Amino acid sequence: MTQSPQGDIETRLDAWVEANFDQQVQLLQKLIGIPTDTPPGDTAPHAQAVAAILESWGWEVERHPVPDEQVRAYGMQSITNLIVRRRYGAPGPTIALNAHGDVVPPGDGWTRPPYSGIIEDGRIYGRAAAVSKSDFTTYLHAVRALEALGAPLAGAVELHFTYDEEFGGLLGPGWLLEQGLTQPDYALCASFSYDVITAHNGCLQFEITIQGKAAHGSMPQTGHDALRAATRVLQEIYAQADRLDAIHSSIPGITSPTMIVGRIEGGTNTNVVPGQVVLKLDRRMIPEEDPAQVEDEVRAFVARAVADLSGIRVGIRRILLARALRPLPGHERMAESLCRHGQAVFGTAIGVCGTPLYADARLYGEHGVPVVMYGAGPRTLIEAGAKQANENVSLSDLQGATRVVARTLADFLLA
Repeated sequence: MTQSPQGDIETRLDAWVEANFDQQVQLLQKLIGIPTDTPPGDTAPHAQAVAAILESWGWEVERHPVPDEQVRAYGMQSITNLIVRRRYGAPGPTIALNAHGDVVPPGDGWTRPPYSGIIEDGRIYGRAAAVSKSDFTTYLHAVRALEALGAPLAGAVELHFTYDEEFGGLLGPGWLLEQGLTQPDYALCASFSYDVITAHNGCLQFEITIQGKAAHGSMPQTGHDALRAATRVLQEIYAQADRLDAIHSSIPGITSPTMIVGRIEGGTNTNVVPGQVVLKLDRRMIPEEDPAQVEDEVRAFVARAVADLSGIRVGIRRILLARALRPLPGHERMAESLCRHGQAVFGTAIGVCGTPLYADARLYGEHGVPVVMYGAGPRTLIEAGAKQANENVSLSDLQGATRVVARTLADFLLA
């Protein structure tokens, strides 16, 4: 039986990915080996290294440094975003492939060096191995496989490698879009699972400053204890957080809103009544929630918690608003293609769902670009150890995701 033209294309794409997979793994090891911990957020050296590698392939790379004053005000040290435009002969859609190179610091508990890219038992380990330096290589080798077909192509691919996802993406994809440097027809953003993601939660983060009056520990009545007031605020935050369990999203993969306090700072010494305590609060919003209403509710219950305490002042500063991603009309074709090829490659049904995380994908959606998230990784983020010790990705998952993306690009761009 002769193979169909489409089947021949998929076979050739798969064969190229497999034949060049050692190069892909070596590239990922190089990318893992250049730290991009955020904070401190000195990520421009990684971008320069990526640009140099791609230029050694003969590709043109646009470097877009964000002005230093914006970066410092943002809380980072350097950001250079990259755009690689691969334009083809005939008119057709422009597909953006976005992955971020910044990562949270490794933290404790690693049993393997976090920047080594060491391979053990079919897995590559390192900070950002799963999220999302792996998808730098997924997208790059998918494009290379497509071009290696030698077939007529239409439209264009744009590779967007950005560097501030951990701070919200506003100076990454958000900045590229706001500056008018790109306006793709579709966007595919890095992810970490077999499933195709079309929606994600939003996030509000606040800095809550509880101001009292410091006093000597032997005379606490002469001060106003900010920590004692902060316990009132904390109790109210967690009481409100428990109530969020009763709210449910209609989107598969997304359950309920959440709220935590992730950081507490305060006090000057053991024998001093604390004059100030600062809380950092993270409130995740399901796509059905209104961010303005959620912010009003947070401000109201925090103020109410200490309203009857004399000598206590509370300030609330919003430090992040990341809106939720909702499915946009036009995303269906890309989601269908990824699901179909994912099932063929991995031999298991691939679902379309949402994720409780928030990501850069929302920024494309806010600019009207149909967007989905898909990339190398296992069934769950926990399995990958993303943002945890011993983060890793299976080499078979990395190769499989690359084959899936290459096939989907072919669906859209073969003339």
